[in-house]
This record gives sequence, C-alpha cells and structure tokens, in this order.
Amino acid sequence: MADAATLPSIAEHGATRLPSVEVDSYNIELKDEDGFIGDRARKGAFREILDEWRKPLRKSGDDPFGDVPSEEIPRKTLDEVLTKGEPEAAGLVQSAIEDFSKNLAQVIRRYLKSKAWQDTEKIAIGGGFRSSRVGEVVIGRTLVLLKAEKISIDLEPIHHDPDEAGLIGCGHLAPNWMFKAHDAILAVDIGGTNIRAGVVELNLKKSRTLSKAEVWKFDLWRHADEAKISREKAVGRLVDMLEDLIGKAKKAGIKLAPFIGIGCPGLITKEGAIERGAQNLPGNWESSKFHLPSEIHKAIPKIGDDETAIVMHNDAVVQGLSEVPYMTDHKHWGVLTIGTGLGNARFTNRKDD
Repeated sequence: MADAATLPSIAEHGATRLPSVEVDSYNIELKDEDGFIGDRARKGAFREILDEWRKPLRKSGDDPFGDVPSEEIPRKTLDEVLTKGEPEAAGLVQSAIEDFSKNLAQVIRRYLKSKAWQDTEKIAIGGGFRSSRVGEVVIGRTLVLLKAEKISIDLEPIHHDPDEAGLIGCGHLAPNWMFKAHDAILAVDIGGTNIRAGVVELNLKKSRTLSKAEVWKFDLWRHADEAKISREKAVGRLVDMLEDLIGKAKKAGIKLAPFIGIGCPGLITKEGAIERGAQNLPGNWESSKFHLPSEIHKAIPKIGDDETAIVMHNDAVVQGLSEVPYMTDHKHWGVLTIGTGLGNARFTNRKDD
C-alpha cells in the first residue's frame, strides 16, 4: 500500500466530506433472522418473485413466457408485456411488481429506522432496474405503500439514465474549481455485472452545480458474461477503455482534466483499498495487496502534460452524487441502487463555506 501515498492527492478516497455533501453512511448491511435486508430488493429478487408466480401457470400450460427462464427474460419484454400484453400476462408481471414493491417498502422502512438514515426526506432510486418501465412502476407502487402507512418520505427515479448517473456523479468527488481550465473528466463505474468508463463533459460555464454535466462517450464491458476473468485482466481491460477514451477526446478537441473518478462496490478506505463488499467483481478485489488507483496510475501516469489524480468512492455514493443539483431543497436525502445488489448511501447537504 506504500504506492498509494505517492499518488497526487486532491481528495480522500471514500471521503465522508465532499464538496457539496456530507456522506452520512453508505454500504450499510442490515440483517434480520432471514439474512441481509437489502437482498430482498436486489434485481435478482424480482426475477425470483416472478418465477414463483409462473410456477402454477407452468403446471397448467398457461405460462405466457413459455420455457424461458425468468432471469433470461429481457427487460424490454417485461415492459412490453406490462403495457401492451394480454391481460393474464400483464397481470403476472403486475403480481411480481406488487410483491417486490412490498419488499422494497419493507427495506426502506428498516433503513429509515436506522440511526444513519433518520430524518431522511427523499430517496432517489437508481441502478439498472430503475431504467425499465417495470422499475418505474415499482418505485411508484412502493411510494403509495409507504404513504398508506403514513411514512413521510418521497421517492423518485434517479434523474439521469443509470448507465450515465454513475459516471456523472464522479464530477462531485473533487471541487469543481479544479476543473475550470478543462472541458471534461474521465469517469469509471464498476458494478457486479458491468464496468463502464466514460468522458463526462462538465459544462461548468452553464452551471457551477454540474446540473448540465453530460456523458460525451462511454464504453461498457459486461464482465459477468465471461467465465473466469482474473482481476488483472479486468484492470487491463479497464485501462484499455480509458486509453481509448483519452485518444477519442484528444481527437475531438476535448480538453480532459488530469483526473479519473471511480465508483466501485464496497467499503472504500481512505487509502483507496476495498475493505469489503466487492464479492461480485472478477477476482479478489478485497486483497490487502491490491490498490486499484495505484494500478490505474501506473498505466496512465499522465493525462496531457499533468500527472493523473485518481479518487475512488463507493458506487452507490457516486451514483447518488449525480442527484446533488436536484436535492437542494432537502437537507437529508439518500439513494438506493437496485442492481446485482442493493446499494445505499445517505447524504446531508453542506452549506456554502
């Protein structure tokens, strides 16, 4: 870990104090007698619920999805069945939505009872599940269930496309005055299924709050589709993606800041190691001998003429940070990301110093 101390430092990895917010908590793991609470509201849990509803229909030969395993039904197909399908098929999907919404409402109730989430006023729901119509209906139904219980909370889908929110949030990992002489930054979103790398145009002249930030280009690699991918190969693939984006930005005349922001699953130490929570990534990312910022810095020591600075934080935190411009009317707010697991983070807006 000695290399970590030699990297240019513009912000602490996994910091609790960021330019716009205090990170009150993230990656909390609540348990009850049945295991981790969050597992009931992960993306895979919806497919498991759908499968349970399909079982009696299979026995009678009336399953509208035939022999296709529930986990292999495309999101687009579920959306089309929900909105335009035959009544029985739409009812099947709606039944799964209802049960999953009850699970999500239960999870949210438990989070709100925890000390770290007390006084939360609003929660943004992100992750890949949110990008479907089924996911949006789940969010709406969950909000109705919570309001029926007189729980004072507001829910809304995260504003940006989830594929882009985890990249745009990287712009909030460092003070934006550091980027004034530049057009864009490199951003990385590492998940249990995909790794994304992108160029985020900050558009600071249009808005200092990064409300006009947008992804110029991004590359996606589905590492979950490949068998026995080593950590070293995964890092190498990520470096290739970043180097390709650097070349494309240069060709397009986009001036990149010498900065790479990274969102990664798990508990991130201030040195930039991953303490726990990275079990879905290829290889052992929780090894005390592994330091992702150092590995990337070795491969990309400079961007332009300046030494590369790298800041890493939890992926749910980073995705939540994309909501900063839209949460100015709320002091305490949070984010839940429904993906391979259920990511979570709670924030308190900082007053201007």
